[in-house]
Amino acid sequence: MTPGIMFVSLIFVGISLLVSSVLKSKFRAYSEIPTSSGLSGKEIAEKMLRDNQIYGVQVREAEGFLSDHYDPTSRTVNLSPDVYNGANVAAAAVAAHECGHAVQHAAAYPWLGLRSRLVPAMQFTSNIVSWVLLGGILLINTFPQLLLAGIILFAITTVFALVTLPVEFDASRRALVWLDSSQVMRPAEHDKAKNALWWAAMTYVVAALASLATLFQYILIYMGARDRR
Repeated sequence: MTPGIMFVSLIFVGISLLVSSVLKSKFRAYSEIPTSSGLSGKEIAEKMLRDNQIYGVQVREAEGFLSDHYDPTSRTVNLSPDVYNGANVAAAAVAAHECGHAVQHAAAYPWLGLRSRLVPAMQFTSNIVSWVLLGGILLINTFPQLLLAGIILFAITTVFALVTLPVEFDASRRALVWLDSSQVMRPAEHDKAKNALWWAAMTYVVAALASLATLFQYILIYMGARDRR
């Protein structure tokens, strides 16, 4: 890794840690605020699915902290224990957001479909991209084509990160619209849920910007080596 790439990486690592710290702080704070409806995250998820006429999706408890996710292959909404069992603003916001992905799936939301199609390429790329880029940097003067191959592989991860942004923002939008229309929250609770989801979305924004900046750095290195030949 060159000094320039290392510097950019350190900057975004710092920003990522800051955003992650704020998100965890928000989650802990909003976990102390019970929802007026008294519904747990599991019940919130089940109700949102029913209200959207989605009956083939199961709500399950998953291990880990903030490990919540929607799995389109098994059609399951997987909620961490704090969210699954919690009857608070944070749990409601996260549960509704993950169900937002289920609603996207049912509505054939194009960005979610694109991200799903990119998953196999992303899984393959993530296993080898670091090694190809490292080899490309070490052999930059004798075999620059290896770095170009690494750039192409890294570009796939960058595209995946960018495609993830509209998917996550739209899921939060769907969640907040439903939380408002279903009246499972008071306005003050809704504002806190919106704030929690905004900070969660920022983690994806930082990741996408970091990937884009790193990709640009590798492209500059390749172009510089090519000009020297």
